[in-house]
Amino acid sequence: MDKKRYYISVESGVILEDPTVATYEFVVVANDTEIHQLQELFELAHQKEMDTFLRGATPVIPYHDDPENHNYDRALMDIYRMIHRLGTTDTKEHIESMGVW
Repeated sequence: MDKKRYYISVESGVILEDPTVATYEFVVVANDTEIHQLQELFELAHQKEMDTFLRGATPVIPYHDDPENHNYDRALMDIYRMIHRLGTTDTKEHIESMGVW
């Protein structure tokens, strides 16, 4: 399968083919299957983020004791790992500097 460049915004949860459409944080080189997997990770992270909504409205639950927040954190880490694996040299260096991969 042919690989091409994609522009990723973790903040917005989007994968772009055209870098002029919106802002992005990372550049990856991936095939259709890999991009589909990354999109699934974004969808999972969004679901996990929605699960944290109730915790945000319940101040008596400490963040560090909340499994929903841990699940959301793990989903984000999976996204960063995949972006690191598919990323350009600059992308890999940036993620490594963040310490999240």
